[in-house]
Amino acid sequence: MSGVRVLVGTRKGGFVLTSDGKRQRWDVSGPHFAGWEVYHLKGSPADPRRLYASQSSSWFGQQIQRSNDGGQTWEPVGNKFVYDGVPGTHQWYDGTPHPWEFARVWHLEPSLTEPDTVYAGVEDAALFRSADGGQTWQELPGLRGHGSGSTWQPGAGGMCLHTILLDGRTTPVGPGVR
Repeated sequence: MSGVRVLVGTRKGGFVLTSDGKRQRWDVSGPHFAGWEVYHLKGSPADPRRLYASQSSSWFGQQIQRSNDGGQTWEPVGNKFVYDGVPGTHQWYDGTPHPWEFARVWHLEPSLTEPDTVYAGVEDAALFRSADGGQTWQELPGLRGHGSGSTWQPGAGGMCLHTILLDGRTTPVGPGVR
């Protein structure tokens, strides 16, 4: 019977819960990053021991962490998210133009086949990719550069890209994503 792992991000840190296939008893590891809001924790399908975490605090800002041992130890990795080209503007809550500004990473989505490739959905809404385990990040500008991007407005939680779904039949490869 195989094991089960549940990754949980909370306002007070991150937790890794593990159990056997019966799910009658759970082992809880954490809180990891105590006192930090953990927006997302995600394991790599290509390497189950590789975990990524997006954490944020109003004092220290945004930080990406990576574990290569299933969450036993963590290391900060690259945290530089720069929009490609001239960012331009989108609409603010009141309809006035507002510059695209990076605030935090809402979602991390590791590649289905490459353990060092991970995608990040950020606020203000954009998609980034790392091919080196999160050390460096490049924007995939197709989303933000969509013709309607300048008319997008934030909702109550901000203007974030909070979900990334990878197509198992193809893998995006970079700036010319098809």
